[in-house]
Amino acid sequence: MLSYSITFFILALIAAALGFSGIAGAASSIAQILFVVFLVVWLVSMIFGRGRAR
Repeated sequence: MLSYSITFFILALIAAALGFSGIAGAASSIAQILFVVFLVVWLVSMIFGRGRAR
């Protein structure tokens, strides 16, 4: 999930450098949403101890 957000962030940087403002805005919005989802999933897995040996 983090790799998707990094990919969209890089895509947004490239699109912004080339002057495609619509594509850059969309890609950066997707990257922000995926990053927040990644953080929430990471926090939940830390709280509930995913993969802990019993």
